[in-house]
Amino acid sequence: MFALFEEAGKFQAGRVLSEAEASSQIELESGKRVKVKAANVLLKFEKPAPAELIRQAQSIAQGIELELAWEFAPEEEFGFADLARDYFSEHATLEQQAGALFRLFEAPHYFRRAGKGRFKKAPAEILQQALVAIEKKKQVQEQIAQWAAELGAGSCPPAIREQLFRILFKPDKNAPEYKAVVEASRATHMAPLDLLQKAGAIESPYQFHWKRFLFENFPRGTAFPPLQAPAIRDELPLATAQAFSIDDSSTTEIDDALSVQGLGSGTVTVGIHIAAPGLALQPGTPVDLVARQRLSTVYMPGYKITMLPEDVVQAYTLQEGRDCPSVSLYVTFDEATLVVKSSETKLERVPIVANLRHDQLDAVVTQEWLEDPAAGNGDGPPAAIRLREPLSFLHRLARHLKSLREVVRGKPENFNRPDYNFKLVGNDGAEPTGEEEVRISIRQRGSPLDLIVAEAMILANSTWGSWLSELGVPGIYRSQASMAPGVKVRMGTKALPHAGIGVKSYAWSTSPLRRYTDLVNQWQIIAAARHGRTAALAAPFKPKDAELFSIISGFDAAYSAYNGYQAGMERFWTLKYVEQQGITELVGTVFKEGLVRADDIPLVLPVMGGNDLPRGAKVRVQLGEIDEITLDVKGTVVERLDLEPEPLVAEEETEDEPAAGPITIAVDVSETESDNPAP
Repeated sequence: MFALFEEAGKFQAGRVLSEAEASSQIELESGKRVKVKAANVLLKFEKPAPAELIRQAQSIAQGIELELAWEFAPEEEFGFADLARDYFSEHATLEQQAGALFRLFEAPHYFRRAGKGRFKKAPAEILQQALVAIEKKKQVQEQIAQWAAELGAGSCPPAIREQLFRILFKPDKNAPEYKAVVEASRATHMAPLDLLQKAGAIESPYQFHWKRFLFENFPRGTAFPPLQAPAIRDELPLATAQAFSIDDSSTTEIDDALSVQGLGSGTVTVGIHIAAPGLALQPGTPVDLVARQRLSTVYMPGYKITMLPEDVVQAYTLQEGRDCPSVSLYVTFDEATLVVKSSETKLERVPIVANLRHDQLDAVVTQEWLEDPAAGNGDGPPAAIRLREPLSFLHRLARHLKSLREVVRGKPENFNRPDYNFKLVGNDGAEPTGEEEVRISIRQRGSPLDLIVAEAMILANSTWGSWLSELGVPGIYRSQASMAPGVKVRMGTKALPHAGIGVKSYAWSTSPLRRYTDLVNQWQIIAAARHGRTAALAAPFKPKDAELFSIISGFDAAYSAYNGYQAGMERFWTLKYVEQQGITELVGTVFKEGLVRADDIPLVLPVMGGNDLPRGAKVRVQLGEIDEITLDVKGTVVERLDLEPEPLVAEEETEDEPAAGPITIAVDVSETESDNPAP
């Protein structure tokens, strides 16, 4: 005797070896013996053979019209043999009964399972909905197949082009567009990015990078909602200081300015004046909500996405010719020894007498020009000439402050590599297309004007950070436990030492128009200036405030993404420069195993033939093919140019380190603090 049974949703048949009340021992055609519950046995028969019965039943099942079977089926629960007798004849054969079983089982939208071999037909309205869904799914599958075929043939359907970035970076794996790419990728044995690139989904490498960045960070676009800059209501006193700023020509968010009073008197007061949006903006207001969402200005060659709308920026920026509301730190020094005598924070209006632009002055305001009154006498713009004495003192002070920090650090700061400026010809601040001519110029790190601004901002950020801590007012701090490899800069609410800078505490406070952390700290500093010892009670953010931790978390993520994009775009324009200039070879220095840093352009690339070369070896590299999508270029060492490698001085790696691989390379960095990020 044979038996047909169901086990785990699968029908099988075999010879019955033995039977008990609750189960049977059945031998399958393969020879395997299985124990089957009695309830799972649906048919017993003497012939045909099990395999033949299943074969014939499957053939019969395909011929059963489900619509007709549904019409024949009774309203109440029924067995498969009952339906076979209604559908075929009163004397339905064993094969027809098994065929009806198979057909009913595979059509749950027509017939619901009510038990082993038992069914109940679906209500008409439910059936209709199911049929519509099945038809829709069928159409979707057909659409997926069509799209996959088009991709495989080298053409990108518009629907997939529109979902390009979601498919590649944040896929909905149930979406038909994604499934089509997966199907085409398997069929063509190509990676999805290569497939889409070959199919023409990526028309412009620059737009690919730009739209990917917007997709991930600005999904609603970069436009601002209608916003109005709140007026500063405070009656602020007018400062006696005459302040000037030092920025790049393209900088519109002028956060900081400097002043010097008392030269020649033996006691000199240096003023560090910071734009004061915190006097007008308040947490939770419309402008604040926009700033908190963006968290920072985004910089890239030729373009930027500001944290605040231009109208708001212009309301608070330290514009030449205006008396600008400022949060001012005055530090008094002994003019001869440069020993700090006192410091004071004031809320005031400060006359801004000049907006100096370092890209116009670096060639004039040299160390010699600052230290020798006779050097370059009369050279330079009138504003710089008028401010020569204050600039000379600030440069002397900056060198002194830097030397004090280096004592704490335990070693000097070494920034031997230059900075690179990118200029897109004819761009004029408009959104780039990716086809502009790019010019790259070198600007040596640590120029006098750079040093003046950097040391003044470090002085302000460390002084204010310590002051907030003394008053018990929480702030957002940056700290680094040590300069050992792998010890990174962290953000938190406690005033901890920053080993990389060499200060006992450090709170970003000097760029409130460009960084949200600085705006938050400015609110706290304003409360401290107004309320002194009771400031902790009046400050917007209280000790252990969960909002501060939320801001830190959001800022860390956004700032990392923004810096990564800036580095990627600098690499893109560097590769574009290589193409435009027809550069096929370059000279560089081995600085890690298999990696070479170009000497004259901001490019790090992997090379063949460099693994056995010592660090510091000078080499000539033949460039390979450039991929502007992956930002990848490889090279081959064709000649070693030195007999002995030059010893490489340990230098400070910064967050704007050019990428060595596709898009970015992960490096351990020691932080250098600057409040003048590349525009």
